[in-house]
Amino acid sequence: GSITFKTFDLGGHEIARQLWADYFVDADVVVFLVDSYDVERFPEAKTELGKLLQMDQLQGVPVLVLGNKVDMPNAVNEQQLREALGLHFTTGKGNVSLDPNVRPIEVFMCSVVKRYGYPEGFKWVAQYVKPK
Repeated sequence: GSITFKTFDLGGHEIARQLWADYFVDADVVVFLVDSYDVERFPEAKTELGKLLQMDQLQGVPVLVLGNKVDMPNAVNEQQLREALGLHFTTGKGNVSLDPNVRPIEVFMCSVVKRYGYPEGFKWVAQYVKPK
């Protein structure tokens, strides 16, 4: 079968974050995009990701973290991004069978502009989308 993703670019600035919860009602997945070169905003990204992971309406919803802009000079690598976001334990990138009580979460590095990395992330998260 095929999956169609309906996406919303909600932005990461403070005012936009106030609207995030309006989109969670029917969310099948969350894609959290982080600029991998903007290290000054990593603490903010860590805080906001932590809030998302604690929200009742997102319990059990798979989370795909995309470290974008890896093509930029001084972009961090995947391990550095994981450290910055506090993601020490994630699901694994293959076809991983999980206990139903475990939320799938994984980090993929990408460049949206150069068109690489993110297709693998979407393919990974698609395996955890529950049919409706």
